[in-house]
Amino acid sequence: MFRIDPAAHVARGAEIGTDVEIGPGAVIGPHVTIGAGTRIGPNALIDGWTDIGPGCRIHAFAVLGTDPQDLKFKGGPSKLIIGARTTIREFATLNRATDEGDATRVGDDCLLMAYAHVAHNCVVGNNVILANAATLAGHVVIQDQAILGGLVPIHQFVHVGRLAFIGGMTRIAQDIPPFLRVAGSPIRLSGLNSVGLARRGVPPENRLALKRAYRLFYRSGLRTAEALAAIRNDVEPLPEVLEFTRFIEEADSRPAPYKRGVQR
Repeated sequence: MFRIDPAAHVARGAEIGTDVEIGPGAVIGPHVTIGAGTRIGPNALIDGWTDIGPGCRIHAFAVLGTDPQDLKFKGGPSKLIIGARTTIREFATLNRATDEGDATRVGDDCLLMAYAHVAHNCVVGNNVILANAATLAGHVVIQDQAILGGLVPIHQFVHVGRLAFIGGMTRIAQDIPPFLRVAGSPIRLSGLNSVGLARRGVPPENRLALKRAYRLFYRSGLRTAEALAAIRNDVEPLPEVLEFTRFIEEADSRPAPYKRGVQR
């Protein structure tokens, strides 16, 4: 029903699904659950209260479910939850949440490349790509289909919107609304992620409306409230436009310390 290399160590209490493979030198802790069809590479470490969905690929030397790097951590069964069909490459590190009962979450169909780091209490959506050595501090939220380039550090509490594209080595200290393309240090706004929008099947008229909303918010010189009002008055409320404005409104309403402000 599953294949465990004789050189692997699987603690009593771990729950292993059907057709799971565990390579030599891998260590699986007693509170780990591994979904059907998942492959665990050589010398991977999966510990703590970690749930891994079906069909995942965990490569050599990845470290999942260890204690958070947070001085507030007092022990206890916080969790790491990984969705289905997600690939985690070599030497990536994913920590559990800080407080008992909380969870760090990674969604379905994600790709976390070598040396990527997901810290405590992060929420990573579906179809997200973290390139090599992308680093998420605590409580970061990455929405579906976002792409982070190599060596991108994300400040704690930052939110990155759906289908945003962040170029390599770009330091992110404020929220990035959905559909944006940003790069550089200091950060430079490079318009919309037009290629990503087209690939995801967003119709041309929706992309055009979103471009109008982007220009009103980022190019008109209006303050946030004024720009949002102008978008509501002048831009057709298509789904992507509403998602763009809703993200900004929610970012502006978060209490400290969760409020980072929208990158402008």
